[in-house]
Amino acid sequence: MSIASALSVRPMLLSVAAVLCALMVMPATAVIETYEFSSPELERRYHQLSQELRCPKCQNQNIADSNAPISQDLRQLLYTRLEEGADNDEILADMVARYGEFVRYRPAARGAALWLWLAPLVLLIVGAALLLVLLRRGREAPEAVNPDELARLDALLVGSAEAAGPSEDSRP
Repeated sequence: MSIASALSVRPMLLSVAAVLCALMVMPATAVIETYEFSSPELERRYHQLSQELRCPKCQNQNIADSNAPISQDLRQLLYTRLEEGADNDEILADMVARYGEFVRYRPAARGAALWLWLAPLVLLIVGAALLLVLLRRGREAPEAVNPDELARLDALLVGSAEAAGPSEDSRP
């Protein structure tokens, strides 16, 4: 193996090693919960609710996937409230009271959030109505041309052809 080929392989091996090291570290960044639930039903509800609640800091992650300190606090609060016997609606109402409707991935269909639910339907109806209007307008027959206007147009065309002089086709 020549020195030149050894030098070209070395950077590639280093980059492959760096990627492999990065992939091995990724599982260490995952959220690990160690809560002991009193029943499997509470654990199932915990996982369902933690998927439904949005992290106030991360904004595009639920509290189950976020490592932000606020998400850790919310998971602890969720666990505590479940063990105290609160039902899902009470827990969601508490979270909304603290952090606003934003904390829910599926906000209730009322108030300002109602527009989020209705906007696709409204846009679909408006688009369909616009399409119908355009299609009907395209099907209408064109207006009949007045015979007097046709005669005037022919006179204008003949007059402009004479003013332009003889064309190449009429030359001998």
